[in-house]
Amino acid sequence: MLRFTKKQHLFVLLCVWCLVVNCSSAETEESEGGPMEKTEKAALYSTVQGFVGDSWNGSYLFPDPCGWTPIQGVTCDLFDDLWYVTALSFGSMRDNSLACTEIPVIRPQLFELKHLKSLSLFICFTSPNQYLASISDEKWLDLSKSLETLEIRSNPGLIGELPSFITSLTNLQSLVVLENRLTGLLPENLAKLTRLRRLVLSGNRFTGRIPEVYGLTGLLILDLSRNFFSGPLPLSVGGLSSLLKLDVSNNYLEGKVPIELQFLKNLTLLDLRNNRFSGGLTKEIQEMSSLVELVLSSNHLEGDLTGIEWRNLKNLVVLDLSNTGLKGEIPWSILELKKLRFLGLSNNSLGGKLFPQMETKMPCLNALYVNGNNISGELKFSKKFYERMGRRLGAWGNPNLCYHGDEIKNLRDHAPFGVNQCKRMKAVTLA
Repeated sequence: MLRFTKKQHLFVLLCVWCLVVNCSSAETEESEGGPMEKTEKAALYSTVQGFVGDSWNGSYLFPDPCGWTPIQGVTCDLFDDLWYVTALSFGSMRDNSLACTEIPVIRPQLFELKHLKSLSLFICFTSPNQYLASISDEKWLDLSKSLETLEIRSNPGLIGELPSFITSLTNLQSLVVLENRLTGLLPENLAKLTRLRRLVLSGNRFTGRIPEVYGLTGLLILDLSRNFFSGPLPLSVGGLSSLLKLDVSNNYLEGKVPIELQFLKNLTLLDLRNNRFSGGLTKEIQEMSSLVELVLSSNHLEGDLTGIEWRNLKNLVVLDLSNTGLKGEIPWSILELKKLRFLGLSNNSLGGKLFPQMETKMPCLNALYVNGNNISGELKFSKKFYERMGRRLGAWGNPNLCYHGDEIKNLRDHAPFGVNQCKRMKAVTLA
């Protein structure tokens, strides 16, 4: 058994005490970080209270909102050893966000948070007839140097036009105004937001023409789908050289598909479905070799499929040209789309036959829709192909098309729906 002298015993106690003090200091420093300006803290409390209701008592519940008692949906960062708010998220978008009161209020104190980079409002404005532009544009200018992300999602009570202050937030990198009830024209000078990487204005009730987008060369995502836009697609879209996703589906756009789209060398998704585009398939589409999804269904394109060098679109996984008024036959060259999984050609005026080689030359194909055409002859696919496709083989509505029953004997569930079995002519021997 070890025995300590009095001096040794005192030395050990001193060491233990130092360790305890150091650990306590480390925990305090880690939990507290730095102090927070009183004005910043007061502005934060007032801003949160405006969104969640007057009964919320921030100073009592969260005396250290950027330290050891953080507020849900609030993110802070240190600047010159002081805490400042950098992100606010209200609504039920995230588990740690604060739910909004029935009638939230955007208080002026919001614009005193000079380091605010991100503001998200999700299912906040649910009561009818609320306006985003309840604060003057001058106030929003106070955030123009710091704000990088503005997301306003799923607010069914939010009406009126997209406020003009939006174009003053020139530091924005992400602008998402999704599934609200905003109406009217888009600001003509939207292209002032030259730092944008994502522009999503989908699911509103915007009208008029899509403004020119010159200058948005860093844009990666442009989604204006599910609105009431009309007129042509601006030719300036062809100058968005960094674009990965272009979705203007479910509008009233018209005119030809711009040949300028061929300059979008990085585009992986082009979705123009449910519009009024016409003038046939532009041959320049074949220059967009990076495309993974090409969706042009429900337009008045007309024309045929033979003018496209399909081999150039070797990365296509989804090709949907249903209900576009196509005529002629399905070209052999379409079999060169080796990665294709979905081919939609339904409700056109296509004739000719289906190539049985589709099942070998297109090994990834698991959905083929040619229903509602004039395709004729026999379906000569193997039993394995019918099993693989199942109900994803749509061939009904082709009155002169039939399938060879011997190939799928005892597999009634896999017979192509709405297609008759071919009638075999038996040889008659005369006595």
